[in-house]
Amino acid sequence: MTTFAVELDAKRLELLHELVPKVSVIALLLNPDRATSQPQAREAQVVARSFGLQLQVLSARTEQEIDERFAKFVQLRPGALLVGSDPFFDSRREQIIGLAARHAVPTIFELREFVAAGGLMSYGPSLFEAVRQVGIYTGKILHGAKPADLPVLQPTKFELVINLKAAKALGLTIPPSLLQRADQVIE
Repeated sequence: MTTFAVELDAKRLELLHELVPKVSVIALLLNPDRATSQPQAREAQVVARSFGLQLQVLSARTEQEIDERFAKFVQLRPGALLVGSDPFFDSRREQIIGLAARHAVPTIFELREFVAAGGLMSYGPSLFEAVRQVGIYTGKILHGAKPADLPVLQPTKFELVINLKAAKALGLTIPPSLLQRADQVIE
């Protein structure tokens, strides 16, 4: 199954730009050990330029490096942050959410779980729906289908989730256009 991790960064940048349209510098947090990090950074640079934004790529592969990259925020002064898709970042969810709050930087994530844990906003595939699809495939395989004959699954449901409590803590007013498109608003 694919999750369109890299392909959805353009949409995430668009949503972040809509949320904070006056911001001119956005940071992108990536794990340099992930094979998709370089293509992801290149694609994000192109999209950021199309919005007239400067993109600062920050690489972190350890807990300490995450702390160090957020400490660098003081120098870069980005107006917003896009957290790249990575299982390591998923495992450091609380750390990243806490640092984003401490540095008062509006942040968008791939997974709704970040927003449920206190993050500001996410846009990405529904993990619940993905697991359901994998279950269907598992049933097909258990009933004799050959895995090699089955196409790669693609997400069918994408979710925009917004945390109003996090927005209030950042002093942000969520535009009505975003609230209307949100699949879930956490208050």
